[in-house]
Amino acid sequence: MGPRFLLALFLVLLVLGCEGQGAMLPQEDEPVAPALLEKVQKSLFSYWDSARAAAQGLYETTYLTSVDEKLRDMYSKSSAAMSTYAGIFTDQLLTLLKGE
Repeated sequence: MGPRFLLALFLVLLVLGCEGQGAMLPQEDEPVAPALLEKVQKSLFSYWDSARAAAQGLYETTYLTSVDEKLRDMYSKSSAAMSTYAGIFTDQLLTLLKGE
């Protein structure tokens, strides 16, 4: 048997295998299980919600005015720096793409 015959035989068996798998469709009355993506999304959202609730609870129990002011100051400084660096990056990218 030549390699072409084996390749053709493999392809025929592969097509027949795909045809056989396609015939097993769920019936109308059977409940369709939720997709894997939906399960992953639900679990990630539940983890996110629990982490957010824990962070909110921690923030409320340890609320100090001085810490709050420091956090607001750090946020404003870091957002200003990030906007500056984002502008520099955008200018560099546009210069690179234009080729000037």
